[in-house]
Amino acid sequence: MLDLLPEPFRTVLSFVVVLGVLVFIHELGHYLAARWRGVYVERFSVGFGRALARWTDSRGTEWQIGWLPLGGYVKLHGQEGPDDATPEQRAAWRPGETFHEKPVIDRAIVVAAGPIANFALAAVLFAGLFVSVGQPIGSTTIASVAEGSAAARAGLQPGDRILAMDGTPVTRFEEVQTHVLPRAGVPIELRIARASGEEAVLSATPEARPDSTEGRLGVGGGVPTFVRLDPLSAAWAGVAHTGTVTGQTLHGLWQMVSGQRSADELGGPLRIAQLSGQVATMGAASLITFIAVLSVNLALINLFPIPVLDGGHLVFYAAEAIRGRPLPARAVEYGFQAGFALLMALFVFATWNDLTSLGVFRWAAGLFG
Repeated sequence: MLDLLPEPFRTVLSFVVVLGVLVFIHELGHYLAARWRGVYVERFSVGFGRALARWTDSRGTEWQIGWLPLGGYVKLHGQEGPDDATPEQRAAWRPGETFHEKPVIDRAIVVAAGPIANFALAAVLFAGLFVSVGQPIGSTTIASVAEGSAAARAGLQPGDRILAMDGTPVTRFEEVQTHVLPRAGVPIELRIARASGEEAVLSATPEARPDSTEGRLGVGGGVPTFVRLDPLSAAWAGVAHTGTVTGQTLHGLWQMVSGQRSADELGGPLRIAQLSGQVATMGAASLITFIAVLSVNLALINLFPIPVLDGGHLVFYAAEAIRGRPLPARAVEYGFQAGFALLMALFVFATWNDLTSLGVFRWAAGLFG
């Protein structure tokens, strides 16, 4: 249905839906953990700014939807602490239900519950797809061979199925990629089965990618087959696939930090919005997969040990647990200031990449050139 909408409306609507789901689940994790640990929740907000809708539940928690769908928050009772609270705030505290008076382990649970909820969402979405659509099972059948590539020089052809590499059997295209990546310039023995059924042994030497030291053969994998799983198997496969996506994301980030991949791939809200609109036209399964992958990314970002983020709070709580008392207020304040400055720098850099990829600067240069 979304593909029937004009492109700008489809992009905006898809972005609001995708980000709204991710933010709601993240904040729901904080909310449920706070309820579990006996902390009163004053406000649950999806979005920032002026409230478009607002209501209060039977427990006195105010729920609202803000007009700016770029995040959300859960306001915990007594979160500001005795040193930062005004006399009026301290007078309104409910004994036993304030966040600051809870043991450090309870506070850590409440903070960690947001990223954990995003991991759980990804696992549930993947599991649902494996039950309804099926789990994608890759093959080692070659769909395409790049002209002039290492694969072409070795004699590989579309339709060939790779059976083993250096004597190690392979059954999925991901295994082929894993074997090739660290072997740039190193000959690899390939045992293949031709489309006619005949087997052959070839030798191929992967080339280094232009922007890194990783190897590549120059082949494209075939279309995967989908196998539907029973609910129990799908649940386990969903957890396992969430772990795989987490590892791949961390590996990609490490490649950016170490210079093996360009940091230009780092995107922000504009790129997420653009991709949301594009994925929405590909069907519900693609959109759900996109949400699941983004949910893993959101969980990881929030776990980074940067003050202001959940991971930064957890670092402070770990230091408090080790020291037996909270860190000095000035150290915490400096940490939050540095963390906020770092986040703003990353936001500006990611937005610059977004605008560059969207061609805004080329358009401006042409307009004024």
